[in-house]
Amino acid sequence: MGSDDPELDPYEINFLPQFRVGRGPRGPFVNSSGVVIGDHMYESPQSPLSRWTEETDPAVMAGEQWVHPFKDIGFLRSENRDYFEKGVAPQSGVFMHPDKDAAYGTEEE
Repeated sequence: MGSDDPELDPYEINFLPQFRVGRGPRGPFVNSSGVVIGDHMYESPQSPLSRWTEETDPAVMAGEQWVHPFKDIGFLRSENRDYFEKGVAPQSGVFMHPDKDAAYGTEEE
């Protein structure tokens, strides 16, 4: 079964067996904020994004309860597909901008 399998959700990939175990629910689920995750209906009246104010703590939308374990648009990135479908580990390295030194001014004299 390839990643272009018509049985897969549009945001699913063909996970290697070691990445399928213990991931969580395959179908949509309701998180602690009452928002359905995994149905691709991103506008939800229960979502903090729909009720955002200056007083809203951004941490309210952090954590695994906001990410579906099988159906996430991020899985379609080439790096994630290589890792989860082929077992190719991501490349590590220093974060760099092509024309900026992101570490400038952080070194102590």
